[in-house]
Amino acid sequence: MRNLRAGFVPARSYSRIGGVAAACLLAAAPLPSWAASPALAAGAAPVAAPYASGPTIADFYQARAGRPLWLSSQSGAAAAAMLELLDSAAIDGLNPDRYPIRRAAKALRDARRGDTRAVNRAELLLSQAFVSYARDLRTAPNIGIVYVDRDLAPAPPTPRSLLERAAAAPSLEAFVQNLGWMNPTYGQLRRALAGSQNSPTERAQLAVNLERARALPADERRYLVVNTAAQRLYVYDNGQLIDSMRVVVGKPKYPTPMMHAFIRAAALNPYWNVPPDLAAERIAPNVVKQGTGYLRSMGYQLLSDWSDHPTVVDPATVDWQAVADGRVEVRIRQLPGPQNALGKMKFVFPNAEGIFLHDTPDRQLLTEASRLYSGGCIRLEDAGRLGRWLFGRDLKKTGSAPEQMVPIPALVPLYITYMTAVPSGNAIAYFDDVYGRDAARLAALGGGRIASR
Repeated sequence: MRNLRAGFVPARSYSRIGGVAAACLLAAAPLPSWAASPALAAGAAPVAAPYASGPTIADFYQARAGRPLWLSSQSGAAAAAMLELLDSAAIDGLNPDRYPIRRAAKALRDARRGDTRAVNRAELLLSQAFVSYARDLRTAPNIGIVYVDRDLAPAPPTPRSLLERAAAAPSLEAFVQNLGWMNPTYGQLRRALAGSQNSPTERAQLAVNLERARALPADERRYLVVNTAAQRLYVYDNGQLIDSMRVVVGKPKYPTPMMHAFIRAAALNPYWNVPPDLAAERIAPNVVKQGTGYLRSMGYQLLSDWSDHPTVVDPATVDWQAVADGRVEVRIRQLPGPQNALGKMKFVFPNAEGIFLHDTPDRQLLTEASRLYSGGCIRLEDAGRLGRWLFGRDLKKTGSAPEQMVPIPALVPLYITYMTAVPSGNAIAYFDDVYGRDAARLAALGGGRIASR
């Protein structure tokens, strides 16, 4: 495992999406015919939308007295940029034919010639196409993420909320070009994939990571991201990256899963309940070699079962070679103390996979370039620093009691992802596919382009 490396391949620059054609700049005018109703004006057909709508496009325009969004004097080239984005929707794994690109383009041309009805038609076609496209992108991808808390799964926003966010942007044109309704990682990866200077291998890697980036938060104010491919944790506050640290993640044999969960508490002076497979792999062979004194020296207890109230069992009653061979399963718990594998604290987000963030006494592993050593949990470079950010104070145990639970004042979202291609300034940094997930995803799709819908 120490020979595995997950460093960067040389990062290189990519170009932004090329210049867009100038959109028509038309004077704002009330549009009561369609602001009062979701029906399209002048024969325009609706865009298929498989979602419950909630507050509608019509609600958005009624709230602004029919004032246009895409064809206002402040919209710049936003309309043309939106059409270009829709026309390239195959980059997102979406079908461009789903969106009324030709009809909207024709309506824009007619509007440029002074056709007032075409202004109305173009405005509504663009809003419907934008809403449908944005909601498609904000749908959870089916890529094996464990949603411990379903509230953290991506969900399509309402049409009105999407349009209100667009209207509130300082620049509607920049909002469209940067996919401002998504997270910044998505927009940058998409621009890189749209570029022409990527090798076929890089394009495949960008494609699978673009799909994963859809699941990252678009507007959370305070959250954590662990990128297991980079073996780093990132701290975001008010949508801005404010800190990061190294982490140790699962070996390729025990890959840390992609997971979304709320951090709910810290446990100070924690026990370590050793998973049975790790008990067989790491502990039983040492007991076979050194005797049961090894358990005492490391603070391990043999317990009767996995209930909440087990009893301590004499380790001399167990066939440890059978445990090492996998023929007998045991429960082992490590007591708090300097040897404890979880260190002084762990951060809890209860899940069936038994994954959590925790301190570690084995500091040397955090200095390695590749940090793939755990059984799936995430060991932190500085658990105390993370605790101060999460709780707003230093976390200190009271006395020697084990498992001192400290509820978090406000739930903090944690996104454990696997991004082997990430933005780095104006370039893309690539990481090794240490868990083989890129290869597996491409193989599942027959080596072809990812289809999200």
